[in-house]
Amino acid sequence: MKQVVQNYKSGELAVLDVPVPGCKPGGVLVRSAFSLISTGTELMKVSEAGMSMLGKARSRPDQVAKVMQSVATNGVPATYRKVMGKLDSYTPLGYSLCGVVEEVGAGIDDVKVGDLVACAGNEHALHAELNWVPKNLYAPVPDGLAPRHAAFGTVGSIAMQGVRQGEPQLGEVALVIGLGLIGQLVVQLLTASGVRVVGADPDPARCELAERLGAAACGDPASAAVENAVAELTDGHGVDQVYLAAGGGSNQPVELAAKLARDRGRVVDIGKCRLDLPWNAYYEKELDVRFSRSYGPGRYDPSYELEGRDYPIGYVRWTERRNLACFLDLAARGKVDVEPLISHVADFDDAVETYQRLKDGELKAITALFRYPEPAGDAEEAQAPAVAVPAVNVKPSTARAAKTPVRLAFVGAGNYATSMLLPHLAQREGVELSTVVTTTSLSGANAQRKFGFAKATTDLDAVLGDKSIDAVFVVTRHSSHAELTRQALLAGKTVFVEKPLALTEDELAGVLAAVEESGNDRLQVGFNRRFAPLLQEARTQFGTRTGPANLRYLVNAGRLTHGSWYLQQGTEGSRFAGEGGHFIDTASWLLDADPVSVYATATSGNEDLQVVLRYPDGSTASISYITSGPSGFPKETLDLVADGRALRLDDFVRASVYGRKKWVSSRLPKARDKGQNAELAAFIKAVRTGGPMPVPLESLVATTAATLAVQAGLAGGVPVTLARSK
Repeated sequence: MKQVVQNYKSGELAVLDVPVPGCKPGGVLVRSAFSLISTGTELMKVSEAGMSMLGKARSRPDQVAKVMQSVATNGVPATYRKVMGKLDSYTPLGYSLCGVVEEVGAGIDDVKVGDLVACAGNEHALHAELNWVPKNLYAPVPDGLAPRHAAFGTVGSIAMQGVRQGEPQLGEVALVIGLGLIGQLVVQLLTASGVRVVGADPDPARCELAERLGAAACGDPASAAVENAVAELTDGHGVDQVYLAAGGGSNQPVELAAKLARDRGRVVDIGKCRLDLPWNAYYEKELDVRFSRSYGPGRYDPSYELEGRDYPIGYVRWTERRNLACFLDLAARGKVDVEPLISHVADFDDAVETYQRLKDGELKAITALFRYPEPAGDAEEAQAPAVAVPAVNVKPSTARAAKTPVRLAFVGAGNYATSMLLPHLAQREGVELSTVVTTTSLSGANAQRKFGFAKATTDLDAVLGDKSIDAVFVVTRHSSHAELTRQALLAGKTVFVEKPLALTEDELAGVLAAVEESGNDRLQVGFNRRFAPLLQEARTQFGTRTGPANLRYLVNAGRLTHGSWYLQQGTEGSRFAGEGGHFIDTASWLLDADPVSVYATATSGNEDLQVVLRYPDGSTASISYITSGPSGFPKETLDLVADGRALRLDDFVRASVYGRKKWVSSRLPKARDKGQNAELAAFIKAVRTGGPMPVPLESLVATTAATLAVQAGLAGGVPVTLARSK
């Protein structure tokens, strides 16, 4: 495997081939996905290595003292050989990463092979393709947190331990001196704790970033801006806490801390800065000076870090590992946003060049990350993560005799069923609404009264066993779709199920197993947008495509109201899992193909998604699923460009095609027609005539698998292959 190393004597940086570490008991072997370059700590070490021997001695007086003690004990020759031997050796770099568990050592039962973990430690979370990490120095990554964001776990823990040492209280005011990586994280953690923050840094860009991330005001410590902001926020009393997150040899940070802290305020040293405390200033205010020791309790304790002996939570609430897990949780829930801190992502093979550019100042970054290649090895190991697209194995069904009326049953009568489906069906000739099945009696009675169902019941089995019912609509909560569809198919019914068809690969496989077992492939999923008259007309005007296309679909989904069951992601799946199939199906229909891979990324908290689909002919479709947009902006806009032509859809109100001739839809419809009526007409026709279903089952399966791949892509941070079964 490869690892970044440095020779402290010569300053040489290299990427070496070294043996793979063994997987010892009490820890796990982790394959790195992203590791974080500390532009503070690591660059200081890299810079020191390039100094002369005298420069090294001046920068590390603590080590010089150890050398002098060794001289007194062992003599000059022995000490010289010992020191030079140590200096002329390769040392590792790195201490914060995210990766995938490749092997589990004896005694570990909280993670398994394939799990994503964040790792800490300057001996265990190194810039290397593989690391052995003991139990108390890793934490599982929460679902939905991107690996590049989880790589911040260690530095997040350092910032968090510093904040804990400051003991912030709601409503207090804090000063953060130094707005580098740690300082930016401290700002966000304090803001999340209900503390107003003033930041101090000579770099205007860092001050601006800190203000965007929650600071009340920031400025150059040499100007009056910081002092004025503190006076305004504290009524002249001074800040409750000061966090020293700066480095370097200046004593200005500790002097500024004394000047702007209130009487008996707290000063917490997190960074490595000069600490010549002005005695009078600190004495007169009786300032409480505290040190923050790295990631938290357990640091530098071999029994904790190497032997896995945890501290009882009743005595030590926040250990290294619990700090790490807490920071990951905050990042996953969007309380801390690390994406704006990422200035550069470099391939691991370019590590030496990246360090040199950082050292020379050519690359200015708050944070840089190394991105690791896919593991080498056999073909199966080298494949990208995959979501299975199960094959549809069913014998062609025999033609069914045409019949009228078509008798329908509804399972579920919620808002979508009663507003978007039943009004169209209740007025359609040749349709009889036979039975509505609900879990509560009153909702069934309301649907029966409003739409004219012959019967209302809470007994699903009675409906599935009624041979006079031709088709069953499944319009329930998402978590029940796959199982109800499976039961209805096995009962021989034609099934219309609202999206999604399934929330997991196992659920999708279960539906197809029912198709194969029963020979019943009469299934439609409520992907209605491909039936929208305006979009169909625009597609016709666009004409046949010969070359690859580029499609962009912006969905301004908006925020959900408090209490919406869509927010119950633990049971009902993510919001995109629930309705994302709409947009994937529309893209695939316009491109006349099924996707072969999916890449997904998200803002912190997974509220806004960017999904990129790749198709067999090289076409791509990008879907921007936005929940933070303004309510007045159109919900759906779509652009398709290919062969020198462009199609544009404006929220199902107007469409246009640009080419040799321009076509614009002739009139504005009275209401946005997203295709539900036409979709239902096609479904009823298929049921009545026994003809083919409106959308091939293979397409429904491919769209569902692609929707599932979005969640897998968010978890893995890499493209997901859609692997078709043979």
